Amino acid sequence: MSDAPEKLSGYVGVWWEAVNDFTALLEKVPADGWDTPTDLPGWDVHAVAAHTGHLESLLAGHDHEDVEIGDAPHARGMMGQFTEQGVVARRDRTPDELINEIRSCTTARHTQLLADPPTDPAAPAPGLFGAIGWNTQTLLRNRPLDIWMHEQDVRRALDMPGGMDSPAARHSAGYLAESLGYVLAKKLKAAPGTTVLLEVEGHEPVVATVTDEGRGQLLADVPATPSVALRTDRESFVVLAGGRRRPEPGRVEILGVDVLGQQLLDHLAVTP
Repeated sequence: MSDAPEKLSGYVGVWWEAVNDFTALLEKVPADGWDTPTDLPGWDVHAVAAHTGHLESLLAGHDHEDVEIGDAPHARGMMGQFTEQGVVARRDRTPDELINEIRSCTTARHTQLLADPPTDPAAPAPGLFGAIGWNTQTLLRNRPLDIWMHEQDVRRALDMPGGMDSPAARHSAGYLAESLGYVLAKKLKAAPGTTVLLEVEGHEPVVATVTDEGRGQLLADVPATPSVALRTDRESFVVLAGGRRRPEPGRVEILGVDVLGQQLLDHLAVTP
C-alpha cells in the first residue's frame, strides 16, 4: 500500500500548525509595528500578512482581485506582479481584518482537507497553483514552507525571535536542503564530479554532486572527501536558502575549497 496519503496528510498537519503559529504571532504585533520593513524588498509586516491572506484566500476558492500595483520594482515577472496585486488589494485593511482573513480561509481549507483527504500526490493542484504546473504534493509541501518563512520574516523585522524548532521549521529547512543539487549544477554550474556536503544542525547531512551530464544529484552516502562542506545552524541556513540575508559572520563554517564554499553561499537562495 502506498504511503502517499499519509505523507500528504502530514504536510496538511504541518501547514495547519504553521498557520496557527503565524496568526498567534500576528496577534502580538504592536500597533506601530505593522509598517516595519522586512527582509523582503518592498514589503513591510502588513504586506507579508496581506500576501499570506491572498494566497490562502485563493486556496479557499475566493477570486483574485485584479488591481493596479503602480511603481513596484520588487514585483518582477508575471508571478511577482500577480503576487503584488494581492498585497495592494489589501493595503487598506486593518491588522484584524488581515488576521481574520487568514484564519477564516485556512479554517475553510483545513476543514475541506480533513473531510476529503488528498490521496494522489500527482493530481493537479487547484486553481492558479495547478495552472503554473504544481501538483498536489508540491502545493501541500510548499504551503507550510511559505507560511513559516513569513513568520520568520516578521520575527526578524520586529526582533521577536522564536519558532525555530517547530514542525514547520524542521520541514522548511529540510525541504530547502533538497535543492542543494540544483544549486550546485544549475545555479553554480559546478564541474562534473564536484561534491558538496551540507550539515545543518538538527538535520541529517545532505550530499549533492554533479553528474557527467551536468545534472545535480543527491547522494545517499557521505563521501570521505567532499569538494567542500558547509556547516551551519538552521536559522543561518534558512535565511541563505530563502534569499533573505547573509547570516552573521562566523555562523557558516566552510571546510574544503573555500572559493567553492563562498560561491555556494552566493547562490544558495532558491525561493522567489
